[in-house]
Amino acid sequence: MADHNFDVVILGGGSGGYAAALRSAQLGKTVALIEKDKLGGTCLHRGCIPTKALLHSAEVADVTREAGQFGVVAQFGSIDMTQVNKYRDGIVDRLFKGLTGLVTSKNVTMVAGEGRLVGPRTISVNGDNYTGTDVVLATGSYSRSLPGLEIAGRVLTSEQALQLDFVPNKVIVLGGGVIGVEFASIWKSFGTEVTIVEGLPHLVPNEDESVSKALERAFRKRGIDFKLGVRFSGVEQHATGVVVSLEDGTRLEADLMLVAVGRGPNTAGLGYEEQGVAMDRGYVLTNERLQTNLPNVYAAGDIVPGLQLAHRGFAQGIFIAEQIAGLNPAIIDETGIPKVTYCEPEVASVGLSEAKAKEVYGEGNISTYEYNLGGNGKSQILGTAGFIKLVRKNNGPVIGVHMIGSRVGEQIGEGQLIVNWEAYPEDVASLVHAHPTMNEAIGEAHLALAGKPLHAHA
Repeated sequence: MADHNFDVVILGGGSGGYAAALRSAQLGKTVALIEKDKLGGTCLHRGCIPTKALLHSAEVADVTREAGQFGVVAQFGSIDMTQVNKYRDGIVDRLFKGLTGLVTSKNVTMVAGEGRLVGPRTISVNGDNYTGTDVVLATGSYSRSLPGLEIAGRVLTSEQALQLDFVPNKVIVLGGGVIGVEFASIWKSFGTEVTIVEGLPHLVPNEDESVSKALERAFRKRGIDFKLGVRFSGVEQHATGVVVSLEDGTRLEADLMLVAVGRGPNTAGLGYEEQGVAMDRGYVLTNERLQTNLPNVYAAGDIVPGLQLAHRGFAQGIFIAEQIAGLNPAIIDETGIPKVTYCEPEVASVGLSEAKAKEVYGEGNISTYEYNLGGNGKSQILGTAGFIKLVRKNNGPVIGVHMIGSRVGEQIGEGQLIVNWEAYPEDVASLVHAHPTMNEAIGEAHLALAGKPLHAHA
């Protein structure tokens, strides 16, 4: 056994962990980064990146089928999952190699192995102890299941779904949140018959209700079936498929069932509770500066209650490094973190929904406007429908931007700046937006909300 001392010791090499490592090293700290698997975590290897690669393959499949309407003679044959997976793995491998090279070049000591908190500021890995003046816990998340629902055989989580080497004929997706609708979208584009089961009244229930309803209309048009407001009761597996039972008595048959009911904090068995870290249902509790109840121990990413997003963890990692270095960084406001769901059509949002804004500020103090993408030239070129919805405080700033349509995720950057910089509709309306772009739709929406609609009915 050997003892090693560093300024900062980080447990977990996902978005939060490696961001904390890079920024700490940049600020002159000695850093040890402990990771039992691969640098990059869930996002790079089992989440964001591989899923979005599959979604792009799905987009290409759809474009090929629809090529004739654009005057291009093309014929859709089939999906070659071997090549799809090769394409996906190539992207992941390149990013992984680049990230590994970057981190090691910045004088970050990489420690391979499963770490465990064995003291207030000490993590044990393979019999060696790594003690930091400050410690960062960033151990990520895992795919949840439901009580009594075993993940095995033809019942999969997203991790197993990503590795499929065939296109199923029929799939039941349990859960209509981000992961559920993204995989439903992929499989539909690949030619699979898909049914989503969601216990809440709407798909993507954490989004503005008008966006959820628009996605439901779009999915119906695409032929994606869904059961809303009804709960799962059980699943039976047989040699060639599954039979899924719902509480209303409905029975659904399929080749596979994807369990997409959210992600849980990966904190069990890591010594957190034994060392006295304050926890709630497996999550690590922190103050607004991401400090745990233990002195000099911080937490970042999916183990901290709140949005489970790679870019949130990344921002928190940077924040913690700067906090440790005494830079007093600005507190991260979770309402200002953008969210994107990469199904077809895409969903993107930042800030408060209409319902939440009315709850916070009072119904009579809120105004909204929806700009239909039917009035946007580039959207018509792309053949997409949808809208930009703005939520503002009366005589005040825009506090919510909500979008649905193909490629709207690429527009969330301006929405993020608008909400976080507390811009008024009049401020944005005076900015010149390039033509013809989808970005123009954001400008048009703000023109309308500022009282001077042009390419809009208001």
